[in-house]
Amino acid sequence: MKRCKLIWMVLAFLSMAGLPAGDLLAQDAQQEDAAAKQDKIKSLEILYISKELDLTPEEAQKFWPVYNKYSKEVNQLITERRKKAKELKNVPRTDAVAEEAMDKELGYERKMLDIRTRYKQEFMKVLPARKVSNLYRAEREFRGMMIRQLKERKDNRMMRRHK
Repeated sequence: MKRCKLIWMVLAFLSMAGLPAGDLLAQDAQQEDAAAKQDKIKSLEILYISKELDLTPEEAQKFWPVYNKYSKEVNQLITERRKKAKELKNVPRTDAVAEEAMDKELGYERKMLDIRTRYKQEFMKVLPARKVSNLYRAEREFRGMMIRQLKERKDNRMMRRHK
């Protein structure tokens, strides 16, 4: 029951935080808005993970610095991946370009697996195995909620446009 309430709380907060910016906002204001939204999302993720892991104060003190390093590495890899994908987006799709794109994607997946494997060991130093397992599950669930929320917003915008 607690989990259901938490999910609804997160979804409600995301709905409130995601109000579309007006067309008259300057680019700086949009960037600040985007940064504020990202901060809110990060806060929600921390809240969700904290609830799911049910950390003791001692565990939390040891866990969060390790998680922050892990999260930073993962986000850097994701940013690198997006940048490379953007570079290849406007390049004509020859077989050579397609093969290069596949190799880069496999390289990205390999690097992500390396990060997760390395940090699994780090997390195991500060948390019991069941909580480390719950961490990876909680991350997937949170990401899934975010994707569903974004899809709902997109669908709602599309429906408003077609009325």
